[in-house]
Amino acid sequence: MRPTPHYKSSDPTVQATGTQAAIDRQSKLDLSIVIVSWNVRDLLTNCLRSIDVNRGGIQLEVVVVDSGSTDGTPQMLLADFPWVHLIDCRENVGFPSGNNLGLQRAQGRYLLLLNPDTVVLDDALTKMVAYLEDNPKVGVVGGKLLNPDGSVQSSRRRFPTLATAIFESTWLQPYAPRALLRRYYMNDIPDDQITDVDWLVGACLMVRREAIAQVGLMDEAYFMYSEELDWCRRIRSSGWRIVYIPDARIIHHVGKSSEQAATRRHVDYQRAKLRYFYKFHGPGAGFSLRVVLLLNYCWQILIESGKYLLGHKRELRRQRVQAYWQVLRTGLRPAGY
Repeated sequence: MRPTPHYKSSDPTVQATGTQAAIDRQSKLDLSIVIVSWNVRDLLTNCLRSIDVNRGGIQLEVVVVDSGSTDGTPQMLLADFPWVHLIDCRENVGFPSGNNLGLQRAQGRYLLLLNPDTVVLDDALTKMVAYLEDNPKVGVVGGKLLNPDGSVQSSRRRFPTLATAIFESTWLQPYAPRALLRRYYMNDIPDDQITDVDWLVGACLMVRREAIAQVGLMDEAYFMYSEELDWCRRIRSSGWRIVYIPDARIIHHVGKSSEQAATRRHVDYQRAKLRYFYKFHGPGAGFSLRVVLLLNYCWQILIESGKYLLGHKRELRRQRVQAYWQVLRTGLRPAGY
């Protein structure tokens, strides 16, 4: 059961209202930014400062859902960012559930899901809002994600096939047919070109309120990973376009929350992948992928054990075997199934 959030805001009457009533609520605000944060206080501080500096002429609000942080994040927000609406959860509620709490609180015409480990550059916010204003059939826009060194971070995707899922983010990825992952990551299209896509990485997603009213909120059966894939698929299936606009630039420090729990990351990632395939491709595809993934972890345990016996970086091999074994013990049952 999701814990009851404790609200701390400049508005003492704030509550988590029903989904439809919240999504349908009208407001003079142009934009609501929803940030789900877990133990990344310093990165969140930089993110909020970048929003404040680069808001331009947009009337916006920021809702931070703190997902049970123990690093003093709620106290920092109340002391240093009194203009931020804080939803203070007592435990880690997961990424989609946290975003849904924020979306239900948000009042803007457009809603931006933004990771706490991002930095908004220049006029990225105004450019995304303007694009939605000028293109009423577009339901979602996302900007160009950059690594901290300024290089382009992959964020555009086509929908995955079963073959994609078998190779992508597994030890088999280096052996995947080049055309398979090239197509999935949209490497056949220049990253400085405005492009219609199937889905976008969820570090920065600006969504039209009407699109959310039509398809609903994020699927909370996911804990982390694939929730934006699922959401974008539902939005696209409802007739909305999803567009990548490279002129809106955002720095993204990848995985600063998830890297705090490496084994849990493996489990959440693969269970989310399996849920997506069971949900959209059927039980046959989902079961086949589950078998392949379980065999994949068995094989990795054998490889790491062999390297351990040969005396190669034994502590690292021990940690990996332990992590992969813990993944196997879960059975990789799809989230929600």
